[in-house]
Amino acid sequence: MSDSNKPSNRRKFLTNLTQVMGGVGGIFAVIPFLSSMSPSEKAKAAGAPIEIDVSVLRPGSYKVVEWRGKPVWVVRRTEEMIKNTLEDDKVLSDPKSLEEHQPIYTKNKYRSINPEFLVLVGVCTHLGCSPLYKPNAKSAELGLDWNGGFFCPCHGSKFDLSGRVHKSMPAPSNLEVPPYYFASDNKIIVGEDGEKS
Repeated sequence: MSDSNKPSNRRKFLTNLTQVMGGVGGIFAVIPFLSSMSPSEKAKAAGAPIEIDVSVLRPGSYKVVEWRGKPVWVVRRTEEMIKNTLEDDKVLSDPKSLEEHQPIYTKNKYRSINPEFLVLVGVCTHLGCSPLYKPNAKSAELGLDWNGGFFCPCHGSKFDLSGRVHKSMPAPSNLEVPPYYFASDNKIIVGEDGEKS
């Protein structure tokens, strides 16, 4: 009787071993699929806050950095640029920045925490082109009424030196202001809420 049980025990052992090995193999087969569902380190870094050193920016100049795959502009405005910031409701489509394209702490005519520094996402709100920085007033290209700002050459949208869109332009809204704050006098953190400062 013990001889007749030997093949049965061996069969059970091999069946159990096959099932265990199949289960282990199934787990190893699922691991790559599960890991592909979580964001990569590059994707995590693309959305992470970035630090911008503005100590080297001279008044009137600007710097472009990348955040979340988009260009972010930091403009250091001159006293004249600050003084010439438009308040004219006749020229601007949303002069008081009532639409949701900026944090609450930048809902002012300068659209910034500090009027000297403007931080904008450099993507036109019309079709996603990248406007050009045209700070000089009374341009032959943009007209004698031009006070400086940003111009999208693709479809002609004009934005003032605070990134607010002019009326009757293809762009439907002001340029976006990302969340940011000043970590120090010369360091801006983009990607975190400004109310932490």
